Amino acid sequence: MDRARRVVDDAMIFASLSLLAWPALFGEAVGVDGGVLTYVPPIATVFFLGVGVMLLATRWPLLQYAPVASAVIMAGFWHFRHGTVSPALTWLIIAISAIILLRQFLGARTNESLMRDLSRQRAILARQAFRDPLTELGNRTMFIDHATDALADADDTMTAIILVDLDGFKEINDTYGHATGDALLRTTAERLNANVRANDTVSRLGGDEFVVLLPRLTDDQIADAVANRILRDLAQPLVVGETVLTIKASAGIALTRGSGTAVDAVMREADLALYQAKAEGKGVARRFDPAQFAAAERRRQEEAQLHRALEQNEFEVHYQPIVDLAGEHTVGVEALVRWRHPERGLLPPASFLDLAESLGMLPHLGGWVLEEACKQAAEWQERNPGFVLNVNLSASQLGNPDLIEEVRAVLESTGLPPHLLVLELTESVALTDLVESARVLGGLKTLGVRIALDDFGTGFSSLSHLGALPVDVVKIDRSFVQAMQESSGASVAEAVLQIARTFNLAPVAEGVEDAAQASRLRALECAQAQGYHFARPMPAGDLTDLLNREAALRL
Repeated sequence: MDRARRVVDDAMIFASLSLLAWPALFGEAVGVDGGVLTYVPPIATVFFLGVGVMLLATRWPLLQYAPVASAVIMAGFWHFRHGTVSPALTWLIIAISAIILLRQFLGARTNESLMRDLSRQRAILARQAFRDPLTELGNRTMFIDHATDALADADDTMTAIILVDLDGFKEINDTYGHATGDALLRTTAERLNANVRANDTVSRLGGDEFVVLLPRLTDDQIADAVANRILRDLAQPLVVGETVLTIKASAGIALTRGSGTAVDAVMREADLALYQAKAEGKGVARRFDPAQFAAAERRRQEEAQLHRALEQNEFEVHYQPIVDLAGEHTVGVEALVRWRHPERGLLPPASFLDLAESLGMLPHLGGWVLEEACKQAAEWQERNPGFVLNVNLSASQLGNPDLIEEVRAVLESTGLPPHLLVLELTESVALTDLVESARVLGGLKTLGVRIALDDFGTGFSSLSHLGALPVDVVKIDRSFVQAMQESSGASVAEAVLQIARTFNLAPVAEGVEDAAQASRLRALECAQAQGYHFARPMPAGDLTDLLNREAALRL
């Protein structure tokens, strides 16, 4: 069709040029004798003009109509001037008119074909915009559209969204290849479609995650039944080539009644339910629990607040005195971090350290505590020589490959004598990887610092490993100190103290709350202790005042 149209276009150009050249050519007259042409312009002239117009028309398409318009004007002028035209000229005009009509016919056919192509392309684009090419299911865009309409038209009925996620799909892809993975996804789509109603919507959100929309439900149990039926059907064996596979999946269900709920809100609830299903061992369907959502939202807020606290310096270091039981005077302190929350006030470590550990913040926070405490302890050394500073190490700090160098840098920058710094870690942390703990602690010992084992005595199975760790101090757990009031409690505390002496370790009793406990510890020859009986953790300024008062009493 395009070739025929081009031929007609070229014929129209040559015919028009012939008609245009008929009256005059380069200023020369033309005569007609009895209807017989007496002068015919050179064919070469018309040919070269036609070729020139054809070439220019490839760049400016409208130029091909210029010869036609000029020729018609010239024919009209010739007729006006002479009152008549020759039969040859008349036939030439008729030929041009026929060519123009043929051109219009071919153009209409071309336009019709073009419109069909455009319609076909629009249909393909529309399908691509709303369909997943692999599974032929609707995609995320289609699901959002259908879910929005369903929620707007829910009236007093319920709308359910079921998120379905395949368990272990990545391993199948890695083991059997992407072709098998694609077959698995297509089969999943088929089985999902087989378990829903005609007015339900099944879409693939991406990867191995699918979603089912159940509109206008009157019974909330229907959503649970559909989800469980889907999981049972998916679990049926599937043969791909020579491989027999089982599609395992988890599902999260969210329901909302009436209209007015945003699609994103229901999707988030379904996603939380899916997360719960995965956490419970996978292969199950779980419905969204508002209490769980509240807890997740609360945790999200706490995480954001904790990050902000570190950026805005909301943490403080408080110090709990360690006393010499013989004279009950302060010989050292344990540095303890506190969070000065802008709304909740001063928070103890138990309210945020676990969260900080899970977020990977403790190496940074612990490093800040170490540096702040060492700066302060270096100041106390000026008036209290031999004053000891204890700082806790977390599991993530112990696993930090740069820990030894960071401690070295802090000691050098603050000027604190290394032997006055005691780094504490719990038995559970130290014994997680005994060999690695011994290596790291040995490296710290080369700096001159001392090592303390906190909560000593709570892990009796670890006592046989105690000699493998380069420990200098053991802190007797508060549970043994509290138990000394019982008849057998003192013997347990005494046994723990004896173990410490056997390994030549300096003992410090924790959690001393009254004078009776302090007295019993003196009788057991425990040299040092800490607890609320002596003092609670306090800011650096308050501890400085305490040290000054004790120094005044000794004068």
